[in-house]
Amino acid sequence: MRPLGKTGEVISAMCLGGHACTNPKKMSEAESLRLIQRAVDEGITFMDNCWDYHDGEAEERMGKALAEGGRRDKVFLMTKVCGRTAKDAQSNLDDSLRRLRTDRIDLWQFHEIVYDNDPDWIFAPDGAFQVAMKAVQQGKVRYVGFTGHKDPIIHLKMLGMPYEWASVQMPLNVMDVHYRSFQRQVLPVLLQRNIGVLAMKSLGGTGVIVTRAGIPVEDAIRYVLSLPVSTLVSGIDSEKVLDQNLKIVREFRPMTAEERAAIETKTIALAGDGRFELFKSSKMFDGPVHRKQHGFDTQVS
Repeated sequence: MRPLGKTGEVISAMCLGGHACTNPKKMSEAESLRLIQRAVDEGITFMDNCWDYHDGEAEERMGKALAEGGRRDKVFLMTKVCGRTAKDAQSNLDDSLRRLRTDRIDLWQFHEIVYDNDPDWIFAPDGAFQVAMKAVQQGKVRYVGFTGHKDPIIHLKMLGMPYEWASVQMPLNVMDVHYRSFQRQVLPVLLQRNIGVLAMKSLGGTGVIVTRAGIPVEDAIRYVLSLPVSTLVSGIDSEKVLDQNLKIVREFRPMTAEERAAIETKTIALAGDGRFELFKSSKMFDGPVHRKQHGFDTQVS
C-alpha cells in the first residue's frame, strides 16, 4: 500500500488496468467479473477504467463486478473522461456513474492529454474542467487528475494550468529514461508538488519490452515500482497474469540505485529511437475518440 500524493488516500501499489481486464475480444463477461473480483479479494484496491474503453463495456463489467459482495466500498475507483467540452464531459460523467453502478467516482481523470491544445480546450470557458469542479462540489467526484502518454512537454503544460491536481498518470518503464522521458522531466515536478504518480506502460503497452527487448517481466515491473510512484496501472488480462503480478508485488524488494543504473545502461542502445515506446511518436495508442476530436482519421496509424 502506498500514499496517493497529498490526498491522504492509501492505495495498492498494483492497479488493475480497466482496458485489459474487460476486453470482450479476449474474455467473456463471466471471466472478466471473476478476474476483477479476485483482484479485489487478493488486495488490489485501485481500479482503473475509462468512459470509452470497449465502447462502455469496460465500465459496465467493472460496475457489475464491484456491485457484488460489497466490493465497491473496498476499492478506490478511478475512471477517465474523454469529453473536452462541458457538454460532453457531463454526458461522460453521467454515463460512467450509471455504468459503474456508483454514486461517486473516487478519481476522475482527463483522458489522453496527448495533443498540444488539449489543456487549453479543457480549461476554456465552456471546457470540461468546469464540469469536474461542479462534480467535486456535488460529491460525485472526489479527486481530479489527468493522463497522457505522448510527450512530457504536454504534461508540463497541463501542470501549468491553474489547478492543483490530485494525480497524474504517465508512462514509466526501463526505456523511458532515454527517450522523451517522463521520469526525468515530469516525475520531479510531481514529487515537488506532492501529486500522486500513476505509472503505466511498464512493459511498453503491448509487452514489447519483455517479448522483443528481452527484459524479464519481474525486472521491468520492479524497476517501475522502485521509483516513487503511488501505483502501477497494469494490463492484467488473465488470472495467470494476475498471479504473476501479485507474486512480484508481494515479494517486492526495491532495486538499488546501482541495479536501476545497470538496467538503464543495458537499454540505452535499444531505447534511444523510441522503437519500444511508439505511443510517444505515433497515433498507435491514441484512442479513436480523441483522434476524431482533433479531426484525424480514427484508424490507427
